[in-house]
Amino acid sequence: MDLIVGASNNAVKSLVNKLGSLLAQEYTLIRGVRDDIQYINDELTSMQAFLNRLKREPGGHDEQRQDWMKQVREVSYDIEDCIDGVDHRLSGEPRGTGMVMHLRKKWYLLTTLYARHCISIEIGNLKTRAQHVSERRTRYGVKELQNDGGPAGVSPPPDRLALPPQLIGAIEPVGMEKVMTELQKWFEEGNRRKEQATDDLPRFFAIVGSGGLGKTTLAMAFYRNFGFEFDCRACVLVSQKFDILTVLRSLVKQFHEQQSGPYQDPLGSIEDWNVKQLNGKLVDQIQGKSVLIMLDRYMILVDDIWSVSAWESLRDYLPKGGSIVVTTRFNSVAEACRRREGEVHKLEPLSEESSCRLFYEIISGTGINGSHELTPDEKSVMLKCTGRLPLAIVLVAGLVSTKVKSEPRWTIHHHLVKVENALSAVLGEGFNLTPAGVTQILTHCYNDLPPDMKTCLLYLSMFPKGCQISRKRLIRRWIAEGFITGNHGRTVEEVADDCFNELIGRNIIQAISNSSNGKVKNCYIHDMVMEYIVFKSNDENFITIVGGHWQTPFPTYKVRRLSIHKSDGKEKETVEKMKLSHVRSLTALGSFKALHSTLHKFQILQVLDLEGCKDLTTKELKKICKMQQLKYLSLRRTEVKYIPSKIGRLESLEVLDIRETGIRELPDSSDKLQRMEHILAGNKNKGHDALKLTEAITKMTALQTLSGVEICTGSGKELLRALQNLTNLKKFTIYKVGHFTKGNDELLLSAIEHLSSCSLKYLAIDDDFTGFLDSSLSASQAPPEHLHTLGLSGRLSQVPKWIGRLHSLEKLTLSITSLSTESFLDLGKLPYLFSLVFLLDSTKKDASVLKILHDNALKTDGIIFVEAGGFRKLKLLRFAAPVLPPLSFLEGAMLGLQRIELRFRMVEGVYGLENLESLQLVLLTISSQAPKDARAKALQIKELASMVRHKLNAPSVVLDEYNESSEQK
Repeated sequence: MDLIVGASNNAVKSLVNKLGSLLAQEYTLIRGVRDDIQYINDELTSMQAFLNRLKREPGGHDEQRQDWMKQVREVSYDIEDCIDGVDHRLSGEPRGTGMVMHLRKKWYLLTTLYARHCISIEIGNLKTRAQHVSERRTRYGVKELQNDGGPAGVSPPPDRLALPPQLIGAIEPVGMEKVMTELQKWFEEGNRRKEQATDDLPRFFAIVGSGGLGKTTLAMAFYRNFGFEFDCRACVLVSQKFDILTVLRSLVKQFHEQQSGPYQDPLGSIEDWNVKQLNGKLVDQIQGKSVLIMLDRYMILVDDIWSVSAWESLRDYLPKGGSIVVTTRFNSVAEACRRREGEVHKLEPLSEESSCRLFYEIISGTGINGSHELTPDEKSVMLKCTGRLPLAIVLVAGLVSTKVKSEPRWTIHHHLVKVENALSAVLGEGFNLTPAGVTQILTHCYNDLPPDMKTCLLYLSMFPKGCQISRKRLIRRWIAEGFITGNHGRTVEEVADDCFNELIGRNIIQAISNSSNGKVKNCYIHDMVMEYIVFKSNDENFITIVGGHWQTPFPTYKVRRLSIHKSDGKEKETVEKMKLSHVRSLTALGSFKALHSTLHKFQILQVLDLEGCKDLTTKELKKICKMQQLKYLSLRRTEVKYIPSKIGRLESLEVLDIRETGIRELPDSSDKLQRMEHILAGNKNKGHDALKLTEAITKMTALQTLSGVEICTGSGKELLRALQNLTNLKKFTIYKVGHFTKGNDELLLSAIEHLSSCSLKYLAIDDDFTGFLDSSLSASQAPPEHLHTLGLSGRLSQVPKWIGRLHSLEKLTLSITSLSTESFLDLGKLPYLFSLVFLLDSTKKDASVLKILHDNALKTDGIIFVEAGGFRKLKLLRFAAPVLPPLSFLEGAMLGLQRIELRFRMVEGVYGLENLESLQLVLLTISSQAPKDARAKALQIKELASMVRHKLNAPSVVLDEYNESSEQK
């Protein structure tokens, strides 16, 4: 129950700050209330000092102390709810002097008399509760700590170096070569049977083993390596709470995305379809009734089946002609697959050699100085601690590497022994680790976290099992929840990044993809880790989950944070039974059904995340606009088309995410949102649909991120001048630029130059082929020299000459129309360039594009050459366009390049890959509309890249497909 210390201390810390702020404000309160608030503040300050000492005490806490800390946490939350209510119930008190102001004050006192009376009673009751909690510590013998001689406050955490930009690739499972060979033979046998038309029944391959053995890792590696060979493929997560509707719906959606085209019917109200409708659609998708041709084969990965009944239910709905890979913890499920002539592989712990190799790869990959091969003593302790389970090895290696970096005076062996001692109760004499042992390892890794970081980790239980979690979404929510505060001269965003990087470094969460600037984009939590933190959160009344993968008991305390993973009738009934007036954070995934009748009960909500809820209506939006304490609002991927005018009431709002919605303009009242820091809008996947830049937006002077806007043709001079007011802007993304007069072009350029001289670090502009880039921006006399990221898309005939002066640039995205041999020579001089991207939106049909590409290639005999030298820091090179010109890498080119990505409908050729000395991965993504000769060319490039043998390891080559038609809708 270590969270109690962190959660209790965070609750008290946040509250003490709010109480001090309330006392400093000149609200007119009932006589005596201010004294009560001061008493509560003093009492909680003393509690906080005691909790700070608990945070530093090693080991656990006895039951009496745990119970007392729970009481501190709950009363702190209740006081905070009351104080937050004061702010909006007594807002608008008149200030000033004079007769008119005197009359206004009298009227204010009269109209708020009842509210002030209620506040007085609430604070009096809370004062009594705080007093009783304080007295209970003595009455029931909650022991004092021995004086540790340290200060009462928390010692500052050690500074963590920011992670350097890095690429995250798919890592092949260690020590599983044998079973991968078995899977490959099974796959090839399926090909042979298909060619001979011996049968068209589904084929099954079951991977069985206890949690933490790497079943999903293995299955995903097969899915990744061979998935392209199938006409369609899908991956579904089943888990303990099996629901056939959810599984079939997921399959239909994934197949639809891969097949979507001009002749494909939309799915419409798929959320309301029954099993028969979903099964019929699935059969149609596979047997060709909804597409032009019949599919020869499909592949489905069914992850984590828990029961034979669940497996048989799903199996009966699978169409003919497929290959099904199943992972399960239960032998009974595997045998059920075998009875249908399926194959079964029982996964065993890794060999000692593979275990040591995996542990060493993780340790050496963290950059520990002087890392070496494990000594015999280190191997022995590591094998005993981990039981040769991949998950246990990953967790222990992450913990040890963190300890070695923070305490370099101690060896790997020293830290391994500390882990062994902590696990001594569950470790036997041998090397077999039970599920209880894995849980104990998780507990040890969790207990080693600082209390604030425990809070941030447990917050991830908000998200469903198997979910890819966006780093930026998570960090913004941490901040809105108040878990993160700036310190030691660092901004709140930098501290949040530190916390995220620490969890990644400890391998408690796993990075699965990166942005092209080298930062982690998405992360993932292993099933067993997620299960652990879900139950930990539930035990501590930190987060309440409805409709999740695991059965959790109904909350016995007031609900503080609520996450709804499913919104069917049962979940709706569960939510209606809860006391919701104290909920501060609400997340609904995919559907809003469970909340239609209860939305008005969320009175003090601060975080509201409705990403993907397709059934959100205007009626609900109007209710949301009454939630005056809201700080974070996400409507991303909903079908909302406009924002109500009363959004101006949300004066505390800091983050508004309306990406991939129909919203094209904010109402005039949004100029009241003076605390707004991040507006995320537009849809880059649909012709760069964008949010219109308005005068109201230019008045939000606290803005740090303004992404996905359109500067329309009719934008006036005053609006363009007003852009310069956004001096705190760090990220500015323009999806469309209108056809301007020369004067307006100059005003927009002037605004961009001014913002670049203030705080701007990220600038991306798509001029929508209106000519702004070529005619104005390229001729800038005051270019944005302090940028870290620059993107210029649209008509760009050549690389601007001033780009060579951007010495801090790490990520550069350019229109492919600027691609030439000469441009590579200029860009190679940028000292810190990490990624270079050339792209062209496939929806652009401008006839001049192909001519520009052709002319650029003709300057060097029809081929774009990448010559030797330059690009000292470049790790990623990406090309994304319908047509790619021929490229040739000469000897000595891009010596540090690790990854090259090509996304195209047609490609003329890529040569010289063998000259890229550091190349690790070649990713070829071909359009679903690509002609046969383009597919043949892609296979040829794959074969050439696979034949590169001048290094110890040839680069991995991944061939994938994207659905171009869905991007053009």
